Order: sequence, then C-alpha cells, then structure tokens
Amino acid sequence: MGRRVGIVGAAVTPFKSKWYEKTYYELAQMAVRDALKDAAITTKEVDAVVYGIYNDIFERTCIPEHPLQGVIGMQNKPGLRVTNGGATGAYAMSAAHAYVAAGRYDSVMVLGVEKATDCFDFTSMSSTPEVIKVIGWSGDSFFEQKIGWTASDSYSEVILAYMDQHPGDLKPEITAKISSQLSLQVKGNTFAQRQFDQCTPEEVMNSRYIVYPLKELEICVYSEGAAAVIFAEENTAKAISKNTGQPVIWITGMGEANETSFAGKNQNNWGRIMSHHAAAKMAYKMAGIENPLKSIQVVELHDAFVHQLEISMAEMGFVPIGKADSLVEDGIMMPGGPLSVNPSGGLIYCGHAVGASNIMSAWACRNEMIKKNYRGGLVHGTGSTICQYGVAMVLEHE
Repeated sequence: MGRRVGIVGAAVTPFKSKWYEKTYYELAQMAVRDALKDAAITTKEVDAVVYGIYNDIFERTCIPEHPLQGVIGMQNKPGLRVTNGGATGAYAMSAAHAYVAAGRYDSVMVLGVEKATDCFDFTSMSSTPEVIKVIGWSGDSFFEQKIGWTASDSYSEVILAYMDQHPGDLKPEITAKISSQLSLQVKGNTFAQRQFDQCTPEEVMNSRYIVYPLKELEICVYSEGAAAVIFAEENTAKAISKNTGQPVIWITGMGEANETSFAGKNQNNWGRIMSHHAAAKMAYKMAGIENPLKSIQVVELHDAFVHQLEISMAEMGFVPIGKADSLVEDGIMMPGGPLSVNPSGGLIYCGHAVGASNIMSAWACRNEMIKKNYRGGLVHGTGSTICQYGVAMVLEHE
C-alpha cells in the first residue's frame, strides 16, 4: 500500500470557445498561479509537474509541454507529459498520484491546458473544420479515417449497440431531461463556457441530430482553457491544510482500463463500456467501497454525450445496466436525490478543453465536497475511439 495522497490546491481558468487574447502559455500560467494561491505555497514547494495536453496539433507544436516548464517556474524539476485521448487529464492525475504514493515526490502539480482552435484551416479560413479533422485522425488510420470517422460516430456505435440490447432504456425524453438539468446546474459555475445557456427538455428534444441518436444539445462543446491541481503526501498535505484552513480531500481509490479500439466480433463486449466498469471496480476495491450509491454523494463524470453519461453511470454501479433511465425516473440524480452528478455542468455545459477537462472535474468535485461537506466523490474520465479509455478516481472528505 502506498502513501496517503490528498488534494491541497486546485484552480481553473474560465473555459471559453476561443481565448483570443491569451496563448496556451498564459492560460497555463493563470491556472498554476491560482492553484498555488489556493494552496498558499510557491513552486519552490512543488517537487514535480505532470502535464495533461491531448494533442500536439491543437497547440501547433510537437512538444507543447516544453515551453511550460520555465514559464510556470518549474525549471530544473521533473516534468512528464501524459496524452491519452479524452482521458488525458485523468491519466495525468493517475500518474501524479502514483509518484506521490510511491514516495518519489512529496508534492506534484498536475497541469492541463488545451487551445484547440489555434489549429487554423487556411482552406476554409476557419478553425472548426480543422479541429474536427484533427479529432478524426484519432480513428484507425487504415480503415476508419478513410470512411470519414468522427468522435460522434464512434460513440454512437457504442450507444446504438447498448440500445439494441436494452430497448426502452436511454429514452429521448430522459436524455433531454438530463441535458436540461445539467444546464440548470451550470448556472453556479462562473468558469463555464455555457453558464447562461439554460434549455428546457423540449428544446433539447427539438435540437437537430448530429449523429443518431445524439442531438446538438446532448453533446459536449470544444473549449479552450487550463486547470491545475496539487497533490501532496499526508504530512505535507496536513501542514498545507493547517495553513490554508481548507480540508484535505484524500484520493482513496484509483483505477484505469483501456479496451480494444475496434468494435465488433472478437474485439470487445459490444454494447458495454467495459473500460469504465473495470476502472471503477479497481478504484472501489482500493477505496473499500462495496456500494457506490451509498458511499459517494457527488460524481463529476466525463459526459462527452448524455447517452454515454447514462451508460457510464450504469457501468460504474450506480444503477443496473439496462436501467440507466432510473437515474431520472427514480430521482437518483435529480434535485433532492441521493447523488449529485456534474454540478459543474459537466463537459456539455462547462466545456471540453480536452487535456484540462478531467482536471476541471477534480477541481469541481473537490469544491462541491468542501462546500456541502460530502464524504465521498468520484471523478471519471474517458476517451479515444468507442470510449476505449476509462479512469475512475475516488475522493474522500475526512
């Protein structure tokens, strides 16, 4: 068993569709400055940094982390970059946790930053097609890219297989209610890209299809922004907590799993997202959790799509597989229910600045646990084709 690891500081920049006035260097500096301020320490007291940056092309440089080491004041200290698709931020936190738990470093900062629309397409004179094209390059280069693979297509493959196996679940009126609920929850998140973009279930239902069954108001939005969290071992964490007056939020469980990236016969368990199931199972075992619905009060889940949110919640044991709509029908994640899901608005309303997204989720989960004195929290990340990657991190408030 490794050393106890806690979160002692966290911060995010505002998530925006476009940061015209800032480079990704400056966004990184802003997040680091505010995370250090939150922990009331300087970079002299941080032993190492782990960078979460998804895509070289977004930042228009092949080693996007190298300029950051100096501009955030971490020169002559270890710096490691993690890139794992949409789960980049979650895997970066997993690496930092391992460093501290193993005794290599007493404190490690995790910094995620992304500036997607810097990759300008000079043919269309717009950034959006280039972003979509770059995401499309995440698909298999021999077959999928050539037939026009997109992230929405990929996730809809999993969702449609689930719907075939469980007809009657993931009903359109339920996914619409969840999106509407997330849009209400985001009003309290002053850093969110869509803080004032509230919508009714009817408006969600009437929004256009992007790829069946995914509608425009049920899909995450590309964002630009940065987020940082600081992990520390027990004695260091308690000393920082005593100085700041903020409680330590302990990381009591970590789990990760990657499936095959191809769908179909002899590839994966079609209609399931086994990576999320396996990651959560591993994290629960480490944290000693038998029933997540009893032990966890707040979840910040990587909701690339509302339908995937529902399936992921089932895979992680909050509701039975095949009965994901009970999240709404039984009031589990609705106001007054036992579980708060994405009080930040999630990636659909706060925004998806890929390398920073899961770190934003950890920031939001920690804030909610401190503010509402929740005992248990869960941060989830996913990414790559057909939800291939899954990460779960269990948090505990003393």
